[in-house]
Amino acid sequence: MKRALIILMVLWGWELRSQDPVEPYLLIAAEHNPGLKSRFNLYLAQLEKIPQVKALPDPQVAFGFFIQPVETRVGPQKASVSLSQSFPWFGTLQSQAVMNSRMAESLLAGFQKEKLKLFREVRLSYNRLYYLNKAIVLTEENLQVLASFKELARVNFESGKTGFVNVLRVEMEEEELKVVLSSLQDRQVAALVEFENLLNTRLPEAVDFPQVLPIHTLDASEQQLFDSLKATNAELQVLEHQALAKGDQLKLAELMAKPSFRVSASYINISKRSDVDISGNGQDAWLFPQVGLNIPLAGKKYQAQQKQAQLERESIQFKIEDQANLFSSQLQHRLKDHADAQRKLTLYERLYDLAERSLSLLQTEFATGKTDFEEVLRMQLKILDYQLQLEKARVEINNSIYKINYLVGK
Repeated sequence: MKRALIILMVLWGWELRSQDPVEPYLLIAAEHNPGLKSRFNLYLAQLEKIPQVKALPDPQVAFGFFIQPVETRVGPQKASVSLSQSFPWFGTLQSQAVMNSRMAESLLAGFQKEKLKLFREVRLSYNRLYYLNKAIVLTEENLQVLASFKELARVNFESGKTGFVNVLRVEMEEEELKVVLSSLQDRQVAALVEFENLLNTRLPEAVDFPQVLPIHTLDASEQQLFDSLKATNAELQVLEHQALAKGDQLKLAELMAKPSFRVSASYINISKRSDVDISGNGQDAWLFPQVGLNIPLAGKKYQAQQKQAQLERESIQFKIEDQANLFSSQLQHRLKDHADAQRKLTLYERLYDLAERSLSLLQTEFATGKTDFEEVLRMQLKILDYQLQLEKARVEINNSIYKINYLVGK
């Protein structure tokens, strides 16, 4: 039941994107991540406090037995039983319930914040794995191309067209790429461990990656993002609920300074008198009702409670203002990162296209002896670099959007 509740809360307000390859892993994280479960349990625990604070104080029952019976006109008193019930000032119980309900809303907002943070981290980790996987594939492909280049250089050397230095140049580039490949593979292992730790599970199969990472777009203008930041940021939502809870606590402190009531009833067991026959002989006595007041004389105590709640609420409100300014600055930086990544994508798409065309021309010129083998090799390595920069730009665009969405509570 709890598992189903967590999944429902995770999916609440979540727009699924069928083409987003990371979506299945977000669901796994939502189901298994212990941090998310911890936040949700805190919320459920707070909900259990509401019926507790709405209930009246427990009634008090007192029993008495007279060691020396008290003689009365209708007989000696043997024992007594009394029952009393306290009632707080009007509205106190409801105020306690409202305050605890507000605290539960704050914890729910904290759960939503944890969910957004987890999803952001899963997406960033997935993109890191995607880039490393793509870099490994491209590096391996380029090693195969270099192998063919080395064979070509060897054939040209044996035929006397070029010197052996071209073979050595290719071997040098091969050795450098092999070291790069080993480093990428080590980073991939570490990134996979990080990814599985976020999911809190070991994946039975390899992580699934698309051929080309889909690029997301911002669904709001910059001005709309800034305008909605304060109202939708997850951390500010938590603080807003905490401020409201402090307002409820202030009202509760005012009510606690008022008297409470006590209603009681007593029963006295009376034995019959044997020495006289009178009306009501041995008849038990009921004393009902008795009404009392509990008067809070320590006025300074309740005044201090009210002042404390007021100051704490003001502190949270100042913190909201401070955090809003900080998040606004962070949003500006994230938007700059997004614009930079878009420019890089456009640049490297253009450079990659030009490099491929240049390589084709250089290969033709090399075959006719119009250019040096080193130029062909250099251009092939440029193509690898541009391919990697392209993938990095795609990842950076999406990462900037994930960070922007987190700031605006999406």
